[in-house]
Amino acid sequence: MKYLIILGDGMADEPIAPLGNKTLLQHVPTPAMDRLASLGCNGRLITVPAGFHPGSEIANMSILGYDLNRVYEGRGVLEAASIGVELKEDEMAMRCNLVCMEGPLLKNHSSGHIHTEEADQLIAFLNEKLGTDRISFHTGVSYRHLLVIKGGNKAVDCIPPHDVPLHAFEPLLPKASKPEAEDTADLLRTLILRSMEILPDHPVNKKRVAEGKDPANSIWPWSPGYKPKMKTMKELYGIGKGAVISAVDLIRGIGVYAGLDVIEVEGATGLYDTNYENKVKAALEALKDHDFVYLHIEASDEAGHEGSLALKTKTITDLDQRVVKPLLEQLSQWEEPVAIALLPDHPTPIATRTHTAEPVPFVIYKPGMKADDVMAFDEFSAANGAYGLLAEDQFIKQLFK
Repeated sequence: MKYLIILGDGMADEPIAPLGNKTLLQHVPTPAMDRLASLGCNGRLITVPAGFHPGSEIANMSILGYDLNRVYEGRGVLEAASIGVELKEDEMAMRCNLVCMEGPLLKNHSSGHIHTEEADQLIAFLNEKLGTDRISFHTGVSYRHLLVIKGGNKAVDCIPPHDVPLHAFEPLLPKASKPEAEDTADLLRTLILRSMEILPDHPVNKKRVAEGKDPANSIWPWSPGYKPKMKTMKELYGIGKGAVISAVDLIRGIGVYAGLDVIEVEGATGLYDTNYENKVKAALEALKDHDFVYLHIEASDEAGHEGSLALKTKTITDLDQRVVKPLLEQLSQWEEPVAIALLPDHPTPIATRTHTAEPVPFVIYKPGMKADDVMAFDEFSAANGAYGLLAEDQFIKQLFK
């Protein structure tokens, strides 16, 4: 049997008053997801272990069954792996967002979803002006980039910028959580403030402002860590050749450490304009010569961060009709059976515009399995499923069972 996980990042939500206190998954017609739920067995999964921040890196590693207390080293190291930056033992990596500041406020975490081509020019400029033999910046995708500091101390408290839109940035600047990290915290604060001095006058930002777009007028480093020691999926579960499909460096980096092939997809953006059809095609092709495929779709998470009901509705509809539906139709015709799992990694409620740690709904379907009584895919229906409430590596073991 082959295995496919369809991951709708941030797809889960909370009851919304204007929708009759239904969640978006309850409110939006999702016939393909509901069909999958009716064919398989459902449940809920705790994807954020106690004591951890509900970040996508935490949730996705947890879904794959990794013990976060043993292997977690922050988001930056995963993104370093994705973009091919080989970290040395004494190097600390951090996610480095290009953000938009507006007066004293951190307006948004994405600089209006700046294009990678523009961002690359700004990252090169930052290296020229702020880079040293200790500090280097590396281009990622859109607003998501990498900062590497030799000899950095990871005992610093850094707030994820997507958690604090429209908050005053100064109280949120990095702080040392241990005295020995004060030098690193001071360096990070200095880099942020210096970037705010030099980035606004860069031609890329002047052009963006002239076009009515948000400028990338500051950096925001967060999630520090060192190179992790992770076993591959094959070592953990005996699964054969695997692949990951995602437009997000973070997810691809997890795939690298998990021993999965990273498959590039033309037109995959990590946003609501992503090429869903190409991602489906890539997943089907990958399943022909891989035993396991992790298909990650980012769009609903970004819509949640923007707090847009209409946009998140569209992303859920697109996932249902442009991903789940064609995959179900195609795979049902294959001679070799394919197990399909569908779930979000965490909720990203539009009311709060940030991640929460609530359990997420999931369904596992295997051809020939006895289905439970759940007929719809949503946060509340899943609670009545045969799997109940799972945690840690229980989900992935049930999938591979």
